[in-house]
Amino acid sequence: VVAAGLADRFEVQVCYSIGVAHPLAISIETFGTAKVDEELILKLIKEHFDLRPESIIRKLDLRRPIYRPLAAYGHFGRNDLDLPWERLDKVAILQADAGLASAEDLAEKRSSK
Repeated sequence: VVAAGLADRFEVQVCYSIGVAHPLAISIETFGTAKVDEELILKLIKEHFDLRPESIIRKLDLRRPIYRPLAAYGHFGRNDLDLPWERLDKVAILQADAGLASAEDLAEKRSSK
């Protein structure tokens, strides 16, 4: 959401119940930094992110033991380990569906001038 330019700060809360695959509730907080309507951001989260626990486990490859490399320097902001949660594979689709120009679109426009 932040990398796509939908907000400068972003927090998502997901509420689950035992035995229910889909979240009971999803709430978001942009701390007043949203660049598009927060309802649109919530809609995009629901459309483009499968938040069922098993899907999260699969998408983030959480069954792969990587404890030792993460023990030093932390879990976030690491480019050296190709961590699934650091990938920006949803940026272009979020930008497109929010009606924002993607970085590729901007670069293409600049090069054509």
